[in-house]
Amino acid sequence: MHDSALNSFINFKENYLESTLEEIKIIEIGSLSVNANIKKLLNNNFNYIGVDIVPGENVDIVLEDAYKLPFNNESIDVIISISTFEHTDFFWLTYLEILRVLKPDGLFFLNAPSNSKFHRHSSDNWRFYPDSSIALEKWGKKNNYNPKVLEHYTNFENGRDIWNDYTSITIKDEKYKDRYTKRIIDIKKNFTNGRIDKSDKIINFQEFPQDQSNWGWKIYYKWRKFLHKIKKFKIYLTSRKF
Repeated sequence: MHDSALNSFINFKENYLESTLEEIKIIEIGSLSVNANIKKLLNNNFNYIGVDIVPGENVDIVLEDAYKLPFNNESIDVIISISTFEHTDFFWLTYLEILRVLKPDGLFFLNAPSNSKFHRHSSDNWRFYPDSSIALEKWGKKNNYNPKVLEHYTNFENGRDIWNDYTSITIKDEKYKDRYTKRIIDIKKNFTNGRIDKSDKIINFQEFPQDQSNWGWKIYYKWRKFLHKIKKFKIYLTSRKF
């Protein structure tokens, strides 16, 4: 787990989970500890269970079926998925399982890269753009659930970070959304293409992802366009009959 992903979870915890003294049952999907894990950030109020498809550090349950969670309907308060959906072949099936086991007012925290390098565990299949969680919301409703995305955004990072994680928070049943009044992007600064449930307006709109929004890429792109024009002109000349 890279630093920006861990920081995104900390933001989620501070804004959504620290207003209650009741025990919170929290499941992390893809919990195998790689570099870091969220369990160390949780106090005694959290009943944490880590699930993964492989055994290892921080894995409490190894799933027999990657698309079947061994929990009862409406039994879980919070489900976390960090740097996992990009490796999941059919993440939309996992999403439906998440909705099944969440309590009506339960939350799903999703963090996944919007760009960066090809990295397999054991596959690398997807990247998540600004409308990704909205599409999943529609998929949930098509399958007779009533989820609502409370907010989503894409991290804008400096330094060595190359992932520009996409982050979203979804409540299982829209009827309970008023139980959560805080939104991360009300105080967060380093993000693009954010949105909250109260509006369809895109906050900090940016057309190009961060890895394409820099002077080096722009020069490269213009050079490629120039070469393409030359190629087209050469084809035109060879097609002319003099």
